[in-house]
Amino acid sequence: MSFKVGDVLVEKGIITHEQLSHAIKECEQSGAGLLSTIIDIGLAPEKTVYDSVAEKYNIPYQDVKNKIIEPTIIEVLSHEIASKYAVLPLGLDNGSLLIAVADPSNLTTMNDLKFMTGKDLKLVLSSELSIRLAQERIYSKPIDYGELIASIKAEALQAEEHVKEKPVVIERITEEAPIIKLVDAILSDAVRQNASDIHIEPYEQFYRVRFRIDGVLHEIMRPPTNLKSALISRIKVMSNLDISERRLPQDGRIKIKLPSGISMDFRVNCLPTLYGEKIVLRLLDKSNLQLDISKLGFDDRQLRDFKEAIYKPFGMVLVTGPTGSGKSTTLYSSLSELNDSETNIFTAEDPVEYNLPGINQVQVNEEIGFTFASALRAFLRQDPDVVMVGEIRDLQTAEIAIKASLTGHLVLSTLHTNDAPSTIGRLLNMGIEPFLIATSLNLIVAQRLIRKLCVSCACDYEPTHELLRGLGIDPEIAQGVQFKKPIGCKNCGGTGYKGRLAIYEVMPMYDEIRKLVFQQASNAEIKDAATLQGVASLRLSAINRLIEGVTSLEEVYRVTDTN
Repeated sequence: MSFKVGDVLVEKGIITHEQLSHAIKECEQSGAGLLSTIIDIGLAPEKTVYDSVAEKYNIPYQDVKNKIIEPTIIEVLSHEIASKYAVLPLGLDNGSLLIAVADPSNLTTMNDLKFMTGKDLKLVLSSELSIRLAQERIYSKPIDYGELIASIKAEALQAEEHVKEKPVVIERITEEAPIIKLVDAILSDAVRQNASDIHIEPYEQFYRVRFRIDGVLHEIMRPPTNLKSALISRIKVMSNLDISERRLPQDGRIKIKLPSGISMDFRVNCLPTLYGEKIVLRLLDKSNLQLDISKLGFDDRQLRDFKEAIYKPFGMVLVTGPTGSGKSTTLYSSLSELNDSETNIFTAEDPVEYNLPGINQVQVNEEIGFTFASALRAFLRQDPDVVMVGEIRDLQTAEIAIKASLTGHLVLSTLHTNDAPSTIGRLLNMGIEPFLIATSLNLIVAQRLIRKLCVSCACDYEPTHELLRGLGIDPEIAQGVQFKKPIGCKNCGGTGYKGRLAIYEVMPMYDEIRKLVFQQASNAEIKDAATLQGVASLRLSAINRLIEGVTSLEEVYRVTDTN
């Protein structure tokens, strides 16, 4: 293992010699790469680390996790070699092999790869996690669930007959190899397909497993119904849940290590339904956490307004949208932007999904009375500069958050509303006084996630004038714009879409809007005032992505309304 790349960070003053020595000891114990270790233990931000190394070695940085690679290129290196050296072949460039590496300072690795491939190398810097996830996706064969189910032994198929016995017997059944193999296959396949959630659902006549990929659920398999109890019990055992309790919801967590060496966390929720327990597993993939605020999807004006709001020394910034719309990512990126040695940052979350080095993260626990409101009160006695509240759910939390924002603290939080203007009405309905809202709020962001077209199969097409008018686009203005539509290929699983990006409605609290809040104006009046100030609605933001050829007309209709 080469550690020369660490000297680059010392030379640039990003870390000290002592910190480098500490990081080297950590990665010798864990086997992880030096750069990822430096980031994980909080010695330096990810962007700073990779920008510095890329500049030193004069190579570009690229996130290769979802990179589409031709089969002929993949065959250049075996999975074993790619995994051993933490590299990924990307393509050919004027006869040279373009290859992603996690450590460009390791000359031994470069020489070995040149000898094995017989080609000159052109390097691209990428994180080790990004490379490992790409390896998992590219080199792993699709799972044949039919064959897997067929291979399960007869005794495992009789598990349903034993589940009414005492828990120790159930646990023994769930530890039988066939059930382990099935659960492991589901978890690893979800990672390979870049799913965000796994749904395991019981019904009267059937049992099914679905993955949420790019925000849309896809049915993956239907296990035999007599495997239901053994499958649920196996997941409960892995999550440290009570396998004998089937009447109440339970929450747990699973951490697995894939063959490629990637560690992956799953947040588990078990809910009793009419025909058994439904389990939903949320994949907590740190590589999906985009902490570079400039890469979230804001346009230039939105990014400027957003940064201006979060850099104010006090006041409140609210991020709104439904569950799964990327609110946490936006907040985490904001905290990462503000995180430095001079700033004391606290978060109250339920649950804490990602660990952010240098930030004090607190898990609320309402069962013992440790709520968002009580966490906020405690924070204010800890000399904070920035406070993030996972969600404003009630009047008490809202009042404390607003008072904190008025007494010299920057407060970030989320709220469930459909757009930015309606957030003010929601706060009024909670019972917050208009003058408190008008004086405390700096900015409101509404957001959604919209699917991106697969670059491998999207094709040009000409929408009808009726469809364009339905979106509020003048057909004459649309002339010359090359619209695209989804087709479907093996790279996108036949859906025509690959990945998602956020669309935003960013509404600063202009003086005109503050006056309307004092007057308790309607949502429509606030919306009109925001539009006059140049605030782009979610629909307009989606249309801009449509015109850019990033998404489809169907997605714009699916994700946004006519606001």
